[in-house]
Amino acid sequence: MGPPKEKMKYKTLILGIFLIMLFVFGAYYFSRTENITNYPSKGTDIIAFGDSLVVGVGSTNENDFVSLLSQKIGLPIINLGHSGDTTIDGIERINELDDYNPKVVILLLGGNDHLKKISVTDTHKNLAVLIENIQSRGAVVLLLGVRGGLFNDRFDTEFEKLRNTYNTAFVPDVLDGLFGNAKYMSDPIHPNDIGYKIIAGRVYPVLTGIIK
Repeated sequence: MGPPKEKMKYKTLILGIFLIMLFVFGAYYFSRTENITNYPSKGTDIIAFGDSLVVGVGSTNENDFVSLLSQKIGLPIINLGHSGDTTIDGIERINELDDYNPKVVILLLGGNDHLKKISVTDTHKNLAVLIENIQSRGAVVLLLGVRGGLFNDRFDTEFEKLRNTYNTAFVPDVLDGLFGNAKYMSDPIHPNDIGYKIIAGRVYPVLTGIIK
């Protein structure tokens, strides 16, 4: 193959090509629109519904991920985030959607359930109730996954089951790689501006695929 330096360059090139292909495949896979329930939706409003991550706690003005997404797609996104909400709280206030004609609802809940030691089973039963309610309104659900802890747990697989059962649009673990890194976090559970920008970047390609 040649001198060691050339071998290293070759390996680096191959790795780079592999990572690019993996990224492209992932973007395609998670942005597919076939079989997504209610797509294309006849609604008019894009809504973000969830907890403090939707509110944007830890960010500066207009640097929460919902605002960043709105800027990127050039459309308003109604922010129905409420700090501290569990999935049970979400069910109790889901009728806030009655005031709108939802086209897409970005759903981000579950992290507070973990913090309050609500069982994974109950958390995802509640998420199922929320998804069914939103879909009954004719809207597309864009489900954002979160992980219950720093390491692998049942949250990952349960979110995927919800995606598969209800045919939602889906972005897995939006906080992946952010937890525990002071570069991206304003406190132990909330991102900073950089972290929210990363989240927006993960959600954007999927969102654009379901608002057309």
